[in-house]
Amino acid sequence: MKRTILFGLALSFATVPALAQDRRNEGPGHADPGAVVAAEIAFAQLAEKKGQWTAFRETATRDAVMFVPQMTYAQDWLKDRANPPQAVKWQPHQVWSSCDGTLAVTRGAWQQGDKAGYFTTVWQRQKNGRYKWVLDQAEELPMALDAPDMIVAKVADCPPGYTGRRGPKIQDFKGKLPPLDPAGRRGQSLDGTLGWEVAVAPSGARRFVVTMQADGQRVTVQDMQVEAPAQP
Repeated sequence: MKRTILFGLALSFATVPALAQDRRNEGPGHADPGAVVAAEIAFAQLAEKKGQWTAFRETATRDAVMFVPQMTYAQDWLKDRANPPQAVKWQPHQVWSSCDGTLAVTRGAWQQGDKAGYFTTVWQRQKNGRYKWVLDQAEELPMALDAPDMIVAKVADCPPGYTGRRGPKIQDFKGKLPPLDPAGRRGQSLDGTLGWEVAVAPSGARRFVVTMQADGQRVTVQDMQVEAPAQP
């Protein structure tokens, strides 16, 4: 059965919300949605403290992608990019995690001046146990999203007989990256219980889908379509 966890939002996001989690599922090889939320909040705080693009550089994997508006390797685009005078602010509202905790997806709201919208971040657990993002996307909305009373965390069903064993090692990209396919990209957790895929049309429109294992079947938990950027 899919596990749904509720935990309170800190009023100022200065501290990490307490997580009501089944202690039997802690430790290596298990989900830790609280750590993912903590990573997202720390990311937002770093943007305010050190600058927006500095925070993006320091929290992204080498092969992370973002949309500017075309899909590109984030570290290449962010290299030597000056921070804007005012960093965007954001807050996580939801998190989905694989059973083994190697992959998670957050969704929430952002604000910058008189603009507001939503964001989605894909997080990958690294060899040191910390999380870095591998995909980030954000879009403007006509109205700001309301903050929820509780952050909802959903954890995928574990594979039959799963006991928290470690899977294959996470690949490190320290050298030259392979060419980026402009038509799409995908990824999944090491245990296969959570996956994501983005498909990009020639016009720049894209569709982002997240699926997870729940109640004995594969279910879609996010399916977002972003319109093509306006032509100058």
